[in-house]
Amino acid sequence: MVDVTVRGAGIFGLSVAWACARRGARVQVVDPHGVGAGSSGGIVGALAPHTPENWNPKKAFQFDSLMMAQAWWDEIADVSGLPTGYARSGRVQPVLDARGLELAQARAEGAKTLWQGKAVWSVEAASGEWCPQSPTGMVIRDTLSGRLHPRMASRALAGCLPPVVAEAPDQGAVVWATGWRGLLDLSDRFGRMMGAGVKGQSALLRYDARDAPQLFADALHIVPHADGTVAIGSTSEREFDAPDTCDDQLDDVIARALSAFPVLEGAEVIERWAGVRPRARSRAPMLGAWPDRPGHFIANGGFKIGFGMAPKVAEVMADLVLEGRDTIPQGFRVEDNLPA
Repeated sequence: MVDVTVRGAGIFGLSVAWACARRGARVQVVDPHGVGAGSSGGIVGALAPHTPENWNPKKAFQFDSLMMAQAWWDEIADVSGLPTGYARSGRVQPVLDARGLELAQARAEGAKTLWQGKAVWSVEAASGEWCPQSPTGMVIRDTLSGRLHPRMASRALAGCLPPVVAEAPDQGAVVWATGWRGLLDLSDRFGRMMGAGVKGQSALLRYDARDAPQLFADALHIVPHADGTVAIGSTSEREFDAPDTCDDQLDDVIARALSAFPVLEGAEVIERWAGVRPRARSRAPMLGAWPDRPGHFIANGGFKIGFGMAPKVAEVMADLVLEGRDTIPQGFRVEDNLPA
């Protein structure tokens, strides 16, 4: 017998299954497409926090999750025997003008309180080769940002669980973590747009900067991975005809990246990737019990921050599914996306 059936083998589905399994539940993960077949099989893996200002439940939840990440991914690597590519490597981003410098310095002060002394947001002079070009000569460095390799992390999570199966009947509690198409199904069921897919395109370059921080400039994430590659991402396309097809928008992303980060000039592009990320109507992850379906639950809407949110998403969902304890914050709840 199975205690929990998880439908969807992306980052939310696998993480919730793992959180339940490590508490002793018998789990099965069902996905006809296999592990990380959707946006969780991407290549970027930037775990970057929101700015430390105008604090709200979403930012607090994300902060807690990023602080959990080291122990979470270390345990997964130990249990599975597989690498995740995780490192709390930090991030560097340029300060573009005088107003930006004023904001960055105010946020540095805010981080001292909001980040509880556990991470630092600092403003300092740009230096070194691995650094974005900055019109002011100043950059922001934070020590909260991390990175992982999405495919490695997904495989490691799956390695902690019974094999993912293509189909199986529901047994026990059922958690629906079915990505952007699942959001469209929910929209049809409830007669309003509860979420949709946003296509992203990214590229992987052969360039070894494995111990360097991630970079952010011109709306681009530049993420060094532990395997000697660097990921560049990504686009945000609300309208698209071909979910898995790269086009000239990715060429533009690569060109902008090389302009912003000349150190990458000449690096070989070894992979181009396109996929669709699930974004809930509330723009926060959609978590909780499925209205009018007793014993069914929803964990969806990770969008760009799914891997960063996953450790805490998994724990609050395990609290709810296994113990009936609802600790989901306002803005994350399924009902926040329902008709008034």
